Amino acid sequence: MLIYREIPFKKLPCIIRESMVMVGGILLILGVSLALTNYLIDAEAPMKLFKFCETFVAGKLVFLILLNIFLLLLGAMLDIFSAIIIMVPLMLPVALEYGIHPVHLGIIFLANMQIGYFTPPVGMNLFIAGYRFNKPIHEIYRATIPFMLVLLLSVLIITYWPQLSLFLIS
Repeated sequence: MLIYREIPFKKLPCIIRESMVMVGGILLILGVSLALTNYLIDAEAPMKLFKFCETFVAGKLVFLILLNIFLLLLGAMLDIFSAIIIMVPLMLPVALEYGIHPVHLGIIFLANMQIGYFTPPVGMNLFIAGYRFNKPIHEIYRATIPFMLVLLLSVLIITYWPQLSLFLIS
């Protein structure tokens, strides 16, 4: 408004009102996610999840493979803020039991969530790109496949070479 002068002063209250509606929606989603997380923690879901994993998951490598698959699916279905609030408190105790450093888990989590933003059905980044460049969504999906493959390779490197993520804090 002050630098580019693209927004007249008269439209500022309307823009602020629309922004507050969006912020209110985001806060509502985050509040419900936090309530669900607190409920799951009170119900001791992380320990039950670990006991379940312990019976079917043989070791750290298998856990990391299943974690990547789960997080990719989660990223395709849920936005990153809700996923962080709901899943990190549940996954952290389980990952610690398998000997995964919390910083490494966080980096794996965020890398998978970013790939989830490229995949259907949510694919938030692709919908924004389609809107911004006025292109059909199927064309945007096709154009991003090479980048998706590079990101998947990056997630594999991040996941199975933990020293890459942890060398600054070691």
